[in-house]
Amino acid sequence: MSERPILLAAGGTGGHLFPAEALAHALQARGVPVELVTDERALRYGGEFPARAMHTIAAATPRGGSLVDKAKAIARLGLGTLQALRHLRRLRPRAVVGFGGYPSVPPLTAAALLGVPTVLHEANAVMGRANAFLAPRVDRIAAGFPLAGAAANMKDKIVVTGNPLRPNVLAAAREPYPDFADGKLRILVTGGSQGARVMADIVPAALESLPEDVRERIALAQQTREEDLARVATIYARAGIIAEIAPFFADLPQRIANAHLVIARAGASTVSELAVIGRPSILVPLPHALDQDQAANAAELAKSGSAEVFRQTDFTPEALAARIAAFAADPSLLIERARAAKSVGVADAAERLADVVLGIASTPERRPA
Repeated sequence: MSERPILLAAGGTGGHLFPAEALAHALQARGVPVELVTDERALRYGGEFPARAMHTIAAATPRGGSLVDKAKAIARLGLGTLQALRHLRRLRPRAVVGFGGYPSVPPLTAAALLGVPTVLHEANAVMGRANAFLAPRVDRIAAGFPLAGAAANMKDKIVVTGNPLRPNVLAAAREPYPDFADGKLRILVTGGSQGARVMADIVPAALESLPEDVRERIALAQQTREEDLARVATIYARAGIIAEIAPFFADLPQRIANAHLVIARAGASTVSELAVIGRPSILVPLPHALDQDQAANAAELAKSGSAEVFRQTDFTPEALAARIAAFAADPSLLIERARAAKSVGVADAAERLADVVLGIASTPERRPA
């Protein structure tokens, strides 16, 4: 059999897969083979994820819905654990690394049962429900931020590595903060991979209300849901604002680098990318998250002085327009915030996490896999 791999377990969303992808690059650069175990949602990433092989298992979220729905979800997690046990017995991985979300539960549970060394990565400043379930069962917890409210008996397991970032983010981080020589104020608006309705509701109205001499200076790129494209485009055209609007930007890290100001949600990847690339931001955390993880992430970046945080109820066209007008009048405010963001970025998080993983992988298994 070929060399035993490090097995990465990540759910089929970008927030979990992107850090896993970054770690995979770091491990492969050291000559360590990597395989991925995930749910069926990640199949669309199959041609991009740098893994020797990909394995799919059953998974579901036992949260919300009826008691029957929860029972079905738990049954799928049980099935996924049986599937993961078969994969682990065959692959005999050196370690299993989970990146959160319920698709990480079966592989890490199986690894714990078999005595395979385990690492859990928590991207957010508050531990999610799935990771909180797994935390007592793993050998090490790698954190993207200092974890708020970590139990006393967990603290010896925790090491703050930062959030691993993909090579395209690290390339964007080498770009200097753009100057204002042409008089433009470049703004990027993103609400996650599918855009956020609140951005479509608030940002166009805010920019339209600005004085004409400010509107003429704005160069805008905005991620917007398909159903909001037409109305957003109409407002910007009426306001005379140059705007590029799309449901998805494949080159988002480069667009962050090109921006003077980013208006966004506060997912862990977004916050980490803003810091490493070094761009000022206005953050609007998702208000209904059960764990309030985005609010905690945003607070970490706000501490540096690089980000302003708005509760969604306070994120009004009037409030946003006032902040943009202030930045347009004094761009030095943005330059200072860009420096502050850069000062707290962790560019080598993938290497730090790789060190943790290989350290754990070198420990003896508690039982033969």
